[in-house]
Amino acid sequence: MLEALYRARFAQSAQLAVEATTRFPGGVTHDGRAATPFPLFITHALGAQKWDVDANRLIDYWCGHGALLLGHGHPAVVAAVQAQIERGTHLGGESPLALRWAALVQALVPGAERVRFTSSGTEATMLALRLARAVTGRPKIVRFQGHFHGWHDLAAPGADPDDPNAGLPADLLGTILTLPADLALVADTLAHASDVAAVILEPTGASYGTVPLPAGFLRDLRALTSDHGTLLICDEVVTGFRVSPGGAAARAGIVADLTCLAKILAGGLPGGAVVGREIIMRRLAAGEEAGDTRGRIRHQGTYNANPLSAAAGVVCLELVAAGAPATAAARGDELLAAFNQVLLARKAQGFTAYGDGSIIHLFADPAVTVEPGQVPAGLSVGALKRGGEPRIVNALRLAMQLGGADLMRGRSAFVSTAHTSADVAATAAALDDALGMLQAEGLIER
Repeated sequence: MLEALYRARFAQSAQLAVEATTRFPGGVTHDGRAATPFPLFITHALGAQKWDVDANRLIDYWCGHGALLLGHGHPAVVAAVQAQIERGTHLGGESPLALRWAALVQALVPGAERVRFTSSGTEATMLALRLARAVTGRPKIVRFQGHFHGWHDLAAPGADPDDPNAGLPADLLGTILTLPADLALVADTLAHASDVAAVILEPTGASYGTVPLPAGFLRDLRALTSDHGTLLICDEVVTGFRVSPGGAAARAGIVADLTCLAKILAGGLPGGAVVGREIIMRRLAAGEEAGDTRGRIRHQGTYNANPLSAAAGVVCLELVAAGAPATAAARGDELLAAFNQVLLARKAQGFTAYGDGSIIHLFADPAVTVEPGQVPAGLSVGALKRGGEPRIVNALRLAMQLGGADLMRGRSAFVSTAHTSADVAATAAALDDALGMLQAEGLIER
């Protein structure tokens, strides 16, 4: 019954999904957008709302995969991009806009002594790892189970517990040490392996805090890497400018050697960056500034610091500096409380909502014992990243969309400054109705 209702409500998306399978591998343009029985096709969005091809209005919690801290179509961002597009989309030279953009990054992110823009978060982590190896002269990287750093070869091993590492050569896999988030194990590894160039991590835990790190982990890891002359790379592609104006590392009171940024950095347009200590970043410099150029890294990128991205990024980071992250976090706290109130009232066994300010996660597995508001204990990284029992999670996604709220992958919410208390109340009501639908389907107990 639930799937039948979904197919009827989103009929044109169903038709387009059939065509998409003839044009895109798997029928989608991004793995995270794949959905059963089909994904929704979106036509336009504004603020916290978006509309699909069937003219259904949805409260949007994808927010551009977390890139839209200000929501869709913020007037100041739109005006800046419109003004720039008339001046040129690709100027083939350096731009004053890029200077202003970089200055804002340096003012917000501790340790950003130099900035190198890229076109994406994947490119940023790729460049950061290359820099770490060049500067230290060491070949190996330590990463943590389930942490996501993009899709390139050096980031892929260990990101997905179910990934067989297809297409990755054995000699490359030998340079990536994937560890659980266990400081004692990291300490032992660094003590016995003198060839580790860097430790890279998502500083709030795997998949933007779906698997949260223990309290104090980031601070202690910073001390540990410093003791061993190993670089610390914070992948703040998601958390940068969201969990605080300076990111998760700044909130924890530590300074990474290198920080990777994207998403909010460019105000919703394509863009990324690596920032960090000048002595490391100078490996990208040419000419006299580079000094000894034997270890120089050549880094091109047709769309590095693209003026459209820079225009959006400048406006967005100015609003970040003015307090946008706190506004979004307050609304996220409101949504988290509302979700857990519904789960408590429904006495929904195995359901919980937890999060970090404007990033919220739902977990659903009736076989798990957990109180609403708590992170499920004793589960594997893969089980937490899946958000619970797949059949229940998927049914919850369908039901929430039928109720007018679209959670990212059906189990996470990125909250923006455009979301209102009315949006929160409507989303909580959608969750309540969704649980009723799951009960009617016999998927969970009444």
